[in-house]
Amino acid sequence: MDNDMILELQDITKSFGETQVLRGISIGIHRGEFITFLGSSGCGKTTTLRIIAGLEEPDSGRVILEGKDVTALAPNKRDVNTVFQSYALFPHMDVEQNIAYSLRLKRVPREEQRRAVAEILEQVQLPGYQKRMPSELSGGQRQRVAIARALVNKPRVLLLDEPLGALDLQLRRQMQVELKRLQKRLGLTFLYITHDQEEALNMSDRIVVMRDGRFQQIGSPAEVYDRPRTAFVARFVGSANILRGTAQAGPGGTMLLAAQGGAVPFLPGERAVAENSPVMVAVRSEQIRFEKDGKNGIPAVVKEKSFTGGMLRIAFAPDSGEEVVASRHGIDLDLHPGERVALSWDPAAAVVVEEDAG
Repeated sequence: MDNDMILELQDITKSFGETQVLRGISIGIHRGEFITFLGSSGCGKTTTLRIIAGLEEPDSGRVILEGKDVTALAPNKRDVNTVFQSYALFPHMDVEQNIAYSLRLKRVPREEQRRAVAEILEQVQLPGYQKRMPSELSGGQRQRVAIARALVNKPRVLLLDEPLGALDLQLRRQMQVELKRLQKRLGLTFLYITHDQEEALNMSDRIVVMRDGRFQQIGSPAEVYDRPRTAFVARFVGSANILRGTAQAGPGGTMLLAAQGGAVPFLPGERAVAENSPVMVAVRSEQIRFEKDGKNGIPAVVKEKSFTGGMLRIAFAPDSGEEVVASRHGIDLDLHPGERVALSWDPAAAVVVEEDAG
């Protein structure tokens, strides 16, 4: 085993009744890595976390922690801890008692417990909060106490199951920054579960995009966003447009995506794209260009405009194919439903993608 590898999943499968939840997933996770499992509800990400924690047993495959097969070990025999969205703090215990609970079970001397609690509260930026009750804390403070309780045992891997899901948007963004800083300061391995693309892109060293119990893509945030491998990844992470057509030879090393009534150049990149073969490309909404009554590009009609989150969203209906969405900063522009445009993009903005991994 690579000495830098702290955790490995080897061909893990899991079914509940007739439903197969995990379909032979494998990955190696490095020491000190912040890795996020990203996917919608039911994709298998929480089951993956529970198998790592020992709360579920896989039907087949192995969990290797620091070179040791821990697949059959009980949760308390694994050097991992879990933080849940619900916080799961004991309401009748103060902060110090909550954090020290596992230390008491291990019969750690009381003075050592106090030192450990004070030290970890400093780490999560809650010094002096030992005697506060959970009901006296804000949502963000309760989450930090839950994290402190998991960290006080100094686990090799910290598992976080949608830990910010119950917080409002502003606090969630603040906690994203704090969690990432804490992880880097402690040098721990964080395995984070979320369905929120923004969280994954902001916090992770690597992202694992999951769908239907399989890994669709594993890569850095930049790789997953800029070079999605499948149509699903392109749509799920950043909501890219998927355009289908026929590949034709273009000028200067480019190829053309030819759809009915128009063609736009793209770079095939590392993918082998044969001339006159079907091709599918992903283009981010911010990369879509449009020209009123333009002649060069894919003809389309403006469907609607809407303003959200500081961005103007313009939906187009091409003469053939799926809806295409463009986004621009600002609140409005001189473009109206029913007007005809030609859609295009810079050749480097189009990424050739595969059908979804099955």
